[in-house]
Amino acid sequence: MIYTLAGALPMASAIILMPFYGSLPPDVYGSFSIYLGFSLLVQIVVTYSFDASIYLNYHEHKSDPKSLGIFVSSAFLFILLLSAGVGLLLALLGNWIFDFVYGAGKIPFLPFGVLSVATGIFQAVFKVNNSLLQTQGKASTFLWINVFSFSVIAGLTILGLTFLPNTLWGPVGGKLLGALISAAWVLGSVFRQFGFHFHWKSLKPTFEFNNSSLIYQIQQWFINYYDRIIILMVISKATVGYYDVALKFLLAIDFVLTGLNATIHPKVLGKVYDQSKKSSTVEINRYYNGLTGVAILAVTGSILLFPPVIEIFFTKPYQAAIPLIPFAALVYLLRPLRLWVAMPYAALKYSKPLPYFYLLVAIVKIALLYWLVQQWGVWGAIISTIVSYMVEILILFWGIRNRFHYKFNAFKLIVAPLLLGVSILLLEPWLGVDYPWQLHAFYVILSGFVLLWAYRNELKIFITGQIVK
Repeated sequence: MIYTLAGALPMASAIILMPFYGSLPPDVYGSFSIYLGFSLLVQIVVTYSFDASIYLNYHEHKSDPKSLGIFVSSAFLFILLLSAGVGLLLALLGNWIFDFVYGAGKIPFLPFGVLSVATGIFQAVFKVNNSLLQTQGKASTFLWINVFSFSVIAGLTILGLTFLPNTLWGPVGGKLLGALISAAWVLGSVFRQFGFHFHWKSLKPTFEFNNSSLIYQIQQWFINYYDRIIILMVISKATVGYYDVALKFLLAIDFVLTGLNATIHPKVLGKVYDQSKKSSTVEINRYYNGLTGVAILAVTGSILLFPPVIEIFFTKPYQAAIPLIPFAALVYLLRPLRLWVAMPYAALKYSKPLPYFYLLVAIVKIALLYWLVQQWGVWGAIISTIVSYMVEILILFWGIRNRFHYKFNAFKLIVAPLLLGVSILLLEPWLGVDYPWQLHAFYVILSGFVLLWAYRNELKIFITGQIVK
């Protein structure tokens, strides 16, 4: 639980800082969103999936402290060397890349693109260290370094927004300084504990895993972030700004579902591992049925809560984000189903086809984005996200159907969230403008009735048991 909560602090900071961004002009916040996405891409590249592979390699070397020290130190030095190479490449080509991808002059590489590169590098160092601390079982250190990093980044960002208002220097500079301080602490700690070594042969066995994992992470970046780029290309920075505000608030749902899934995932994998014939069971399905119930409540609660927050903390141009929230939230109703169909790939260690599957998902989403954003603006981006998410679920289900037998309660896992989603799709365009808070409160009530019906048998058993006692 400590690892789940502390590890989610970066996502939590993105949500907590949202009200402080409300004073930024939408075009400035839109640029900030683009720079953040670029920073994350740099982080993914220079991390080179050592955040994922360090667990496996740590346990291979832990019986030999000297070998372990050489490996860990070499991994961090490799990240620094790769960072230097990426930094040099972008120093030469950054202006051209930004003009080519974002459009000439829309998002300048200097100075904030350079600062975003540095931020991504520092975040990569911190992320790999988080994986190392988890692998070492250092829960207390993991907690406090994440709390420290969160506090420094949030504090410096708020100070920057206060003393350098209406510019990118506040949010970009604050995040950079916080990431720099955190990374400096990490590097000092790592090299003090493991020494200063670079041994290429100790790293070579990791690259087969790291290469495929890196490709997967880059694909996920395109699936999750390319919508902002297309909106920028087709519409404007201000539109990116209010679109990103809507999605950032909905990260609260992601925060809850990701945390719960991190808790149940090891238990589910253990149960599948013990099976002779790999299949879902009533016990396994209970975890995902419960996750679906949480998703339903989180989605309807977010639709009710976040529009007033935007009205209070954000300037008038951001009010355009409010109508997007009910529709953008729909994808989270599908999240438990997606986690359920993806679970067997981890349980069976069947990752070979995933890069091909996600390449197809990325192609579908980007093609839909190009077409639909030109037709319907930001609404096209939301539609493409929902459609591509459904395509992803179908592909994952199809890809492992011969290796894993799926059995499930259709109402709890599929019908209940779809019923709520269809209700939102039908009622929001009709009543959402004239009666927003009444309609959004109705969604919460409706979700309660849907869940009561879905779990009526469990409730009967529980009530009967209480009466007998």
